[in-house]
Order: sequence, then structure tokens, then C-alpha cells
Amino acid sequence: METPKVAPSASADSKLHFLDYWRIIRIRKVIILAVFLLVMITVTAVTFVMQEFFSSTARIRVEKDTPDIALWGMSGGVQPYDPYYLTTEFEVLKSSTILYPVIDRLRLQRVYRDRFKAPTDYTMQQAAEVLGKELDAKQYRNTSIIEITALNPDKTLAAEIANMTAEVYREYRENSRGKRTTRGLETLTNQLEELTQKVQMKMELVDKLRLELSVPDAMVEGGGPYQSILSDESRRMLQNRTEIQTRITLAKELLNNLKGKTGDDLRFTLNVNRPTPLLQTLLADLTIAEQQRARLSPDFGPQHPEVERINVIIAKVNSQIDGVVSGILNSLQAQIDTDEATLASINERYEQSKREEAKAIADYRPYMREKKELDTLRRMQEAMVLQLTQENITAAISKQSSVETIDRAEPGLRPVRPRKGLNIGLGAIAGLMLGIGLAFFIEYLDTSVKTIDDVEQALGSPVLGVIPQNISNLLKDGPESPHAEAYRVLRTNLLFSRKDAGLRTMTVVSGGAGEGKSTTIFNLATIFAQQGSRVLIVDSDLRRPSLHKLFNVTNSLGLTNYLLKQNKLEEVVQTTAVPSLDFLPSGKLPSSSMGILNSVAMRAFVEEAKSRYDFVFFDSPPIMGVSDAAILASEVDFAVLVVQYRKYPQQMTLRAKQMVEKVGGRLLGVVLNNINISQDSYYYYYSGYYYDYYSKSEESRASGEKPATSGAAKGASEIKKKY
Repeated sequence: METPKVAPSASADSKLHFLDYWRIIRIRKVIILAVFLLVMITVTAVTFVMQEFFSSTARIRVEKDTPDIALWGMSGGVQPYDPYYLTTEFEVLKSSTILYPVIDRLRLQRVYRDRFKAPTDYTMQQAAEVLGKELDAKQYRNTSIIEITALNPDKTLAAEIANMTAEVYREYRENSRGKRTTRGLETLTNQLEELTQKVQMKMELVDKLRLELSVPDAMVEGGGPYQSILSDESRRMLQNRTEIQTRITLAKELLNNLKGKTGDDLRFTLNVNRPTPLLQTLLADLTIAEQQRARLSPDFGPQHPEVERINVIIAKVNSQIDGVVSGILNSLQAQIDTDEATLASINERYEQSKREEAKAIADYRPYMREKKELDTLRRMQEAMVLQLTQENITAAISKQSSVETIDRAEPGLRPVRPRKGLNIGLGAIAGLMLGIGLAFFIEYLDTSVKTIDDVEQALGSPVLGVIPQNISNLLKDGPESPHAEAYRVLRTNLLFSRKDAGLRTMTVVSGGAGEGKSTTIFNLATIFAQQGSRVLIVDSDLRRPSLHKLFNVTNSLGLTNYLLKQNKLEEVVQTTAVPSLDFLPSGKLPSSSMGILNSVAMRAFVEEAKSRYDFVFFDSPPIMGVSDAAILASEVDFAVLVVQYRKYPQQMTLRAKQMVEKVGGRLLGVVLNNINISQDSYYYYYSGYYYDYYSKSEESRASGEKPATSGAAKGASEIKKKY
């Protein structure tokens, strides 16, 4: 029959819970505390040994070099924002240009020699490297103020370094500005002199060409552009031609509109488009006469003298109007003819003027080219004169406010480095984190059995019992011992797990030495006997027997004597203080135990013992070291694997289980041994209740109740032969 296997737990159950992390911390608290104290002591010692540094800060206002008074084309003191300006100045402050003068003036080469106990003075480069590390410059809260901070073991020297750096920087800015201004003025002056000479030479050449070519340029002395007489005449002719063309066009359009019109239409059209005072007067007189005739017509006939008189006036006015209209039409046509003749004359003169002007331009081209170059040189000269004048005035205006010290550095009141409280606090945090990290790393490297889940997942076998540390001899302590309950739980689980009541012989095996299998089988057999079962415990560890020491008896006669047929079974089995518990020592150790345990006599002995006792327990050596344990596991009804908590790797325990199964043994389950319940809360909840219960019982007995003396305790060492 195969050993029942426990299914692996679900993935959700295998995940670490917060309490699992806390369990690791509690178990590894010694490592955590040791690392924490080591780091704390180291950090504290280093902090108090470190040299103290004082800090001093000088504050200066830094602005771009601008004049105090705005000049031509300048915006005064207002400058566009430059995000890189102050960053650049930070680097200037820490450059050798500033640091070297500070080192020289304060004699820091000698100071650093004494401070670092060097044999000779520091070189300028070495001193600048040290000073650069102890000097810092930063902007103060989005302003143009720069804070220069110096660190030094001497608080007075720290203040002097900060103030001296600010002073050297101010001098550097002023000297740099003065050098730039002087160099710029010299360059401008030299360029202006050269340009003036060029202008003078060009003027002489232009005058010479003007005279040679007879150029009619009246603006040459004033420096204006060339003015051609022919060009002016051509412009006037173009203007007159345009006016005449417009006049001809309007007159022709009017004549076209008048064609086909007669009578009043013709008169009124001319009065609107070509009005004359005479025509307007005659039309007004005609209108008045017609109005008078209209008033007389209703009362008088055509023969009335007044009506006849008015008709005569109307006829006369009409005649005059017709004459004026005819004259206007004739004058309009005459004007058109005259304008057309004038236009033809102007076109002829214009074409001739263009030819003459083209010839003049070709003749005057050398003059015009030189005149244009002269105008360009004059403009350059004027601009340079203006620039030179402005720069001279700018150089004379004070710019002391471009770098101004607003706060001088003063000696610090207390050291700023090392920051003891901060260092110790960070050391505590680092030590705690390092200790916890090391604890988890060690836990990660530890592949031994730690929890019941480890056993069930790795071995696939149930955990039958959990045995705490420092288990005593239950034969001496009696059934009321607080440790006995763990073995009673183990006994109960064994009985329920074996399934078949006929399985009554068992052995306890382990992967390695020292896992507590002998103690486990001794106390387990004691518990079975105390519960009324007839029990035989056999010390079948023929390599290193130890059960006789627990019974405090001799080992000279026992199992080997019986198997070698030197003695009978009744002669080698011994009784104990518990009436139902018998003990069979190992006997004299043979040179080779393998032949004995694997013999027919051994198998017969197992059957014989099984027929005489309710339960028979066989002790064995480690199964990984020798083959005895595997032989025993194959000969008895079932085996129990003892695994010591956090001792051997899980692979070793798994190999022990496989060896039992390989020889056909029945592995009933696993016993976790040597558990520190006080440290590991995981196991406290598993088996801590009955320990609390028994500890309270002991307190009550210590307060005055007289404990009952058990017979087992009285005669623990009174062991004798059974037969």
C-alpha cells in the first residue's frame, strides 16, 4: 500500500502573508539586532571622529553690465531674462580665475599644508581642488542674488574665504568690463579713422568724375543721391501726357453721348456736362418766360399783346440758346483736335528725352557707381561715429551696481558638519534596513524545513506532530508533564492515520544525525504505555545506540545477543517503571550490523514481538548514512520521518522519504522536532494552548497544592529484567 500523499496547497495559500514576514523577523531578530548595533556603533563612532566644519555665507547681487543712464537705442537697466546667466556665473565663481587669487591672498597653500600635515606647501592646483570642494555658489530663491558658502574647520577662515571670493569676483567683473570696453573703443576708433580716409578719397574721386563728365548733380556737396535734369523733364512730360489723354477721353465720351440728341435733351445734357455761365443764364430766362406765358394762357388768348410779347421773348431766347449750344459743340471738337496735336508732340519729345537720358546714364555710369559707394561709406561713418560716441559715454557712466555685496559672511556659531543627529538617525535606519535585508537574504538561502506547509509541499506527506524544544524525559516527569501533550497529539494522529489496526510495529527515521529520532521514539513509546497499551521499545540502532542511556541501564545484553541466538528473548527484554512498557537494548555491537538486521531471525523477531505486544517501536540510525534504517523501514509495518526544524535542507529530507519508499516501506507521516514555540508564533498557535494550560497548572501546584506522586516518577530508574 502506498503512503497517502497530501495535495499541494493552492497558489494563493503559498503566498507569503504579512505574518510570515513578521515570523522571519522574530526568528532572525538576533541577526537584525547585531547588524543594527554594528552599523549604529560604526556610524556613531565615525560621526564623532570626523572633523568638524563651520559654514559661512556671503550674499552678492549679480546683474549684467548695463549703464545707469539709457542711451540711444538702449532700454536702460532692463535686460531680457537669461536663464543661463546665473548658472554661468556659478561656474565662474568656482573657476581657477577666481580661486587662484583667493588662495594667494589668504595663503591657503600653507593652511592646507598644516591642515593635512603635508611635508610641503600645497601647489596652486592642489589648493584649488580642495577649495573648490569646500566652496559652493547657488541662487537665492529665484532672485539675482548669489550665495557664496565656504566650509572650513576654522570658522574665522571660512568667513574670510567667502568674503574674499565675493571681493575677487567683483574685481574680476570690473576688470573684465574695463578691458572689454577699452579694447572695443580702440577697435572702433581705428575703424573710424580708416573709414574717414576712405570717405575722403571717395569724395575726391566723385568730384573729379563729376567735372570730367559734366554731371548736372546739384546734390553732390550735400551728400544726397544723383539728380538728373533729363529725368525731371521726362517726369513732367509723362504727367502732361497723362492729363491730356484723360481730357481727350472725357471730351470724346461727351460727344458720343450728345449724338442723336436735340432740343431740350441736348441743352440740358450740355448744361450738366459742359456748363457755361451764358447757357445757364439763357436757360433760366427761358424758364421764367415760359412760366409767365403759362400764367397768362388761362385768361388771355394768343392774340393778346402781353402773350405775344412773351412769345417773342421765348423765341429770342431759344435762338440764343441754339447758338450757344452750337458754339459749345464746336469748341469741344476744337479742343479735342488741339489736345490730340499736343499729345503727339509730347510723345515725340518724350521718346527723344528717353534716348537722351539713356545716353546720359551710360555716360554717367562711372560717376553714379562711385557716388553710390560714397553714400554707403558716409552712412557707415555716421553709424560708427554714433556708436563710438555712445560707447565713450557708457564707459564714463558708473556701473558699480552690477556686482554688489549685500551680506558679508560672518563666522558660524556651530559646526554644520558632521550633522550628528542626522547621521545617527540615518545610521539607525540603514542599520535596521540592512539587518532586515540580511535576515531575509539568509532566510532565502536557508532551504531547510521551516513550516508545516514546507513539509506538505516538498514531501507530499502529512505532519503528524510538532515537538517543541528542550523536551524532557517523560518516563521521569510522568504523564502530567507539559511536554507530554505534544506526544499525545502525535499518538492520536498516528492511530488515526494508520487506517489498519493490524499495523503495530513502527520505526522512526531521519535524514541526518541529531534530529531527535531516539528521543521522539522513547517519549512516544512512553505515552503509548501510559495510555494502557503493552509496548516494547527496541534499540535497533546498532551503530550508535542511545536509548539505554535514557533508561539508565546497561547495554551489554540485548537485541544482537538474541538474534545471534546467544540468549533467549526473555533474558534480554527488561522492564521499566511503567508496567506496560518494556525495553530491549541493542546488546553488544557487532562488526557489521547489516547482516543481522537483514536476517531471517530479525524478521522472525519482529513477528514474535508483534504477537506479544500491542505496539513495538524500533529505533534506527540516520537513513542517509547507513542502510540499517532502510532495512528496518522495510521490515516493520510503517515508519515515521523525524525532521528537525531549520537544520537540514529540504532535498535531504525528500531523499530520506524516497529511500523509505524505495525499499517498500510505508511512510505514515512527518514529525517536526525541536520547534522554538516562543520565537515562532506560527507554531505557538498550533500547539501553544496546552503549554499555557499546563504552565498554569504548575503555577497552581506551586502555590500550595501538593502534587500527586506518580508511581512512574518513583521508580523511573528501577528497571529490571522482565523474565
